[in-house]
Amino acid sequence: MTPDAAARALFAEMSDSPAAGEWSAPGRVNLIGEHTDYNDGFVLPFAIDHRTHAVAGTNGSADIRVESTFADARVVVHLDDLDRMFPTTGQLAVPEWAAYPLGVAWALRRATDAPQIGVDIAIASDVPVGAGLSSSAAIEGAVASALNDVWGLGLDSVALARIGRRAENEAVGAPTGIMDQMASMLGRADAAIFLDCRSLHTEVIDLGFAAAGLEVVVIDTGTAHAHATGGYRDRRDACERGAAALGVAALRDLSAPDLARAERAMDATTFRRVRHVVTENQRVLDTVQTLRAQGPAAIGPLLDASHASMRDDFEISTPELDTAVAAARAAGAIGARMTGGGFGGAAIALTPHDRVDEVALAAASTFDEAGYAPPHVFTVTPSGGSRRDA
Repeated sequence: MTPDAAARALFAEMSDSPAAGEWSAPGRVNLIGEHTDYNDGFVLPFAIDHRTHAVAGTNGSADIRVESTFADARVVVHLDDLDRMFPTTGQLAVPEWAAYPLGVAWALRRATDAPQIGVDIAIASDVPVGAGLSSSAAIEGAVASALNDVWGLGLDSVALARIGRRAENEAVGAPTGIMDQMASMLGRADAAIFLDCRSLHTEVIDLGFAAAGLEVVVIDTGTAHAHATGGYRDRRDACERGAAALGVAALRDLSAPDLARAERAMDATTFRRVRHVVTENQRVLDTVQTLRAQGPAAIGPLLDASHASMRDDFEISTPELDTAVAAARAAGAIGARMTGGGFGGAAIALTPHDRVDEVALAAASTFDEAGYAPPHVFTVTPSGGSRRDA
């Protein structure tokens, strides 16, 4: 069953009232620009053709009821109780998946004069969870779009992206930036979104992958990550320490000539974290320029350099991700890197169309030789953002 059909079937089971509509939002691949978003930097993501679907309708009460194909349990919360649940310090009173849609409802109510109208929401998705493809932002985008319409709030896409980020930061407790939500809300077919995370200014950058005979191959290692805990927060804290040591508001305000001063001002580990962000911001700018001037076949070295920086300076790669990148490059990909927050998830490989099968086979055989579980390998297409489907 397709995810849109699954969401409709689930809604019919949970509600006696007709649905008000159906909405969906995509996951995303970050082409380049990792851990630059919460440093006020630059990113270049694109929405993908894997989506989360939300079917929603009013329920005649003051409860918000959410159910998904992720879990068997239905979660019911009175709208007034949302303020007692969030913000959270990670000790959630609901299953973690439910914190995303409920967090969106909470954030919308805090930001607007949302009516006291209960809503049923059924959720289904084909965005892989834990793969670094932002399944969380897809949930947030679909639910925010649904509640925006059902509650008649009239918010635009950027405002809804802000709502999603607030839900993720304060309701779920994951200290992420706004890249994922902006990509999911604003995605365009055959294009990436060049985003300045300080101003939220965006430009649509044509990718031209199909015309150049290129595919984006995703190699999902099957090693899931969790951004709400552990290394992600440590990396963000290191970036904040680095910015404070150099007297700047954010690492966005530094460039390559500042790195010598940075190395003198901080310990070696913090310096490596800073160096990654500074050089990664420049790689995003260089990728945009290269796409415009030379086309997508010329960006491979930038993807490779990004992965090396994440592996060596930011230290967020894993043996499985490194294996996936090396296998893809050896099999003919023109460039490859891990994508997403790291500590697991997926790698992407920009691959000539006639080498896709070889990359998939190489990843599978190399993982088998290393004793890893088989990876999930598939292609993604740059696609449109959040929308109302019915």
